[in-house]
Amino acid sequence: MYLIVGLGNPGRQYEATRHNMGFDVIDKLVEEYQIPQGGVKFNAMYGKGIIGGQPALLMKPLSYMNLSGGPVREMANYFKIDPETEMIVIYDDIDLDPGQLRIRKKGSAGGHNGIKNIIQELGTQKFVRIKVGVGAKPQGWDLADYVLGRFGSEDRKLVDEAQDRACKAVELILSDGPDAAMNEFNKKPGVV
Repeated sequence: MYLIVGLGNPGRQYEATRHNMGFDVIDKLVEEYQIPQGGVKFNAMYGKGIIGGQPALLMKPLSYMNLSGGPVREMANYFKIDPETEMIVIYDDIDLDPGQLRIRKKGSAGGHNGIKNIIQELGTQKFVRIKVGVGAKPQGWDLADYVLGRFGSEDRKLVDEAQDRACKAVELILSDGPDAAMNEFNKKPGVV
């Protein structure tokens, strides 16, 4: 079984913010693949279904972004999931243009506190991640204010399209592996 984790913050005040990109992609996966939701375990919402012909567990930690690692570790341990080969984490990235995807098989946290906490809790940087670009913060803005803010209409359109591509990337990772998804999706939108 694969564990697919979307990072975000629980609560209505955070819905559709830049930092809730992972939650938004999980919601699209739930809808697209008709995955039953509603389970709560280890301070996370989860549901099980089939994506890309593989059993998948979709998860949204409810611990707030910076403490995502505990629920991820507990869920992986409980379902006997090897994070290095059977886990995907989806989250926002301010170093990518709005709508751009970047898939990696391992790496540092890159300044993302949710990923930093997951690495700390799991004791490894080797897990697949799908980063969804939300754009760089404008000069003079506080980082927290920026990532907890909402998109303008033009960027929202790009991000909605990126979320659809992120769902396709998850399916491709599960069916054909991360290299296939990296070859397909690690290019700027519109570039052939």
